[in-house]
Amino acid sequence: MPMQAHEIEELLRAAFPDAEIQVGGTDGVHMSAMVVDESFRGKNRVQQQRAVYAALKGKMDGPEGELHALALTTKAPE
Repeated sequence: MPMQAHEIEELLRAAFPDAEIQVGGTDGVHMSAMVVDESFRGKNRVQQQRAVYAALKGKMDGPEGELHALALTTKAPE
């Protein structure tokens, strides 16, 4: 079953409670997310994105994952 934007945001908000989070997309399969969080400071992009994928708790894992594609932007606040 596809994931809705609010479901993705809830998972991200649980892991990054103080972050600026924007989730877009309407088909529930190909979505986008921007996460701006202080915890990303000093981490490279791969480390930041791994943290976000971990927050999604396996929803993107394998061909049977609920979320097929997530265009992801991560960064520390300026």
